[in-house]
Amino acid sequence: MTRRRMHLVAYLKTGPTANHPGAWRHPEAALDDIFDPARYEHIARVLEAACFDACFYADTFGLPDIHGGNFDAYLRLGGQISYMDPLVVLPIMARVTRHLGLGATLSTTLLHPYWIARTLASLDLLSGGRMAWNIVTSATDLEARNFGMGGIAAKNERYDRAEEVVAACNALWESWDEGAMVADREGGVFIDPSKVRYTNYEGRYVRTRGPLAMPRTPQVRPVFMQAGSSDRGRDFAARWAELVFCTPNTMADGIAFTTDLKARMAKFGRAPEACHVLPSFMTVIGETQSIAQEKYEYLQSLIDPDAQRMLNSALMGVDLSKVASPEEMRAKQGNQGIVGSQDRVLQVMRQEGIGFQDAVAKPRSLLVGTPSSIADTLEEWFTSGACDGFIITPTVHPRMFEEFCRLVVPELQRRGLFRKEYAGVTLRENLARG
Repeated sequence: MTRRRMHLVAYLKTGPTANHPGAWRHPEAALDDIFDPARYEHIARVLEAACFDACFYADTFGLPDIHGGNFDAYLRLGGQISYMDPLVVLPIMARVTRHLGLGATLSTTLLHPYWIARTLASLDLLSGGRMAWNIVTSATDLEARNFGMGGIAAKNERYDRAEEVVAACNALWESWDEGAMVADREGGVFIDPSKVRYTNYEGRYVRTRGPLAMPRTPQVRPVFMQAGSSDRGRDFAARWAELVFCTPNTMADGIAFTTDLKARMAKFGRAPEACHVLPSFMTVIGETQSIAQEKYEYLQSLIDPDAQRMLNSALMGVDLSKVASPEEMRAKQGNQGIVGSQDRVLQVMRQEGIGFQDAVAKPRSLLVGTPSSIADTLEEWFTSGACDGFIITPTVHPRMFEEFCRLVVPELQRRGLFRKEYAGVTLRENLARG
């Protein structure tokens, strides 16, 4: 029997920082190369050399202006800004790699299924079958207004639309049969028209005639990623997702989340192993525990006191500088906010016995230690049933990834917990084979 192996996926942004609001201030953080293609080529090579399953780019379609009623703090304090469209840098990364999966965040609320299907199919063809789609419904009015809407729709309506968008994309990806492109020079037939059909998808929210103007891709459709933590979001993930990104505060929270999600999959006729649950970790690595702790303390000293609250304001869809309790937060959110981020704050309040304002200003926990002790923690989470692997989120970019890949990955490989080489060609094959 083949031993179960964990999956590793890197969380990236086309900017200087990702979820740690002070990391961009570190002297080793790369800031001058954000618009240099070499930046993206380098991180792709680092991750592939370590046999990561994939990387994906988180993205927001706009500049958050919730905290303080404007975007001043978000700009000044180094918010989680997407300086470039990730779809521009993913082909650059595909060109210098052969196995690394490549994920894009695309909104079912803001984008039409034909555009989504065409874009992801193009990238799947160019990458040889390595694309993933991080499916989001978007959660802020600012994004909706950037696309000409009055505000973001209610969560249930967003998920109703998302169901249709994914179904429509699947129909578009199936509009060409395998082998339709015959390129028969002697017979004078380039594409067999009997193997291409109209899609004619019609739903309440979206419609598309199809077909796509491109052949079936190596994966047929990209790997589906999703991060919904609400009740409706978990049902959506149970139906569609192959990778789920989550942020539980403790291992017990992770076990509860994973158990619930995989139990839901049965009603959609899916086996539990068809979806991999990956909690997010940021690491600080040292040769000794004391060195790691010193590096951690310095890194945390770079966080402006208001920066974490500012970041959480954007995630929760409410100005947290003016909110005193979870109840007040919910009353002021309207249709905005990410449930997973809210859940993490409530978990911190409960487990640490602190108030709401202290919890929203508290930086996310980091995994601090030696390569061996960090591997111990990852192994414990993995073998306990809390997860199927991990989303590795950077602090100082690219140093943290370089250290993790050089020091922690070999320790996981030595323990037989992670692959030493890729077993498949496409991303879906590598996820299935471990």
